[in-house]
Amino acid sequence: MFLARSLLKMSSHNPLLRLEQRAAEADQIIEYLKQQVQLLKEKAIVQASVREEKKLMVENVKLKNDIEELKKQLLEKEKRRGVMDVPMPSGEASVQCSSKAAAPKAPAPSASPAAPVQTAAPKDGAQNKKPEKKGEKGEKKQAAPSQEDAKVDVSRLDLRIGQILSAEKHPDADSLYVEQINVGEASPRTVVSGLVKHIPLDKMQNRMVVLLCNLKPAKMRGVVSQAMVMCASSPDKVEILDPPSGAAPGDRVTFQGFPGEPDKELNPKKKVWEQVQPDLRTDGQCVATYKGAAFEVAGKGVCKAQTMSNSGIK
Repeated sequence: MFLARSLLKMSSHNPLLRLEQRAAEADQIIEYLKQQVQLLKEKAIVQASVREEKKLMVENVKLKNDIEELKKQLLEKEKRRGVMDVPMPSGEASVQCSSKAAAPKAPAPSASPAAPVQTAAPKDGAQNKKPEKKGEKGEKKQAAPSQEDAKVDVSRLDLRIGQILSAEKHPDADSLYVEQINVGEASPRTVVSGLVKHIPLDKMQNRMVVLLCNLKPAKMRGVVSQAMVMCASSPDKVEILDPPSGAAPGDRVTFQGFPGEPDKELNPKKKVWEQVQPDLRTDGQCVATYKGAAFEVAGKGVCKAQTMSNSGIK
């Protein structure tokens, strides 16, 4: 504005001021205005930064207040659950307080420490009931560590040597045999096998076999089958596994590297057989194996197929 007034004053005293002088003065005015605009922009940026800083400070104060409130609520809940008061660390680390640190000082060993995110404390009386239930469950698990939860391998199968005493065709199924098999028990077991298309009836008579004895009995076309004859199997051929020479009915089949007692009866829901069966195979010499360990009768030898090598067993 000062320059503008000077320009007007000079023009009134000297009406013949050259055009070049006016142009120069106009350039000075324009430069001055540019500087003022730049200053206004910088001032606006500074003011915006100050406002943002104040906003962040307000939010920070609010967060700190929220953390303090959560700390108070946590301490109150811990006191209600019977956990002794523990000094809370300061700063952001305070929200990471672990109830494990308080556990050794708790007056009641049965009281389980709670994580900070748990809901409100249970009503009176519920605190005593919960540890009792947990204790009872723990006792039940210790008292009955059932084999159903044990490692699944071939030791869970009750494989024994059997001798077919008689075999005949199923009266109601053309593809099934019904056999009476001695497995060293007081009476023979009735077994139904789908072998009619693969083994002639005369080859079924009085022969030694490997029998899976702890499958759950199943009715097949009206006849209850109490075991399963183990065979080397492919899509177009089946051969009954032969026990070693000298094996007797009732002899156990074992596997080196897989000790343990078989289940009394395989639970179909646990699918033990379904998990073990894919690893049952004959090797290159037709020896029946599980993961490379032979079907072995102690002191008598191994079980084999007649001609089928590198085949599945079922």
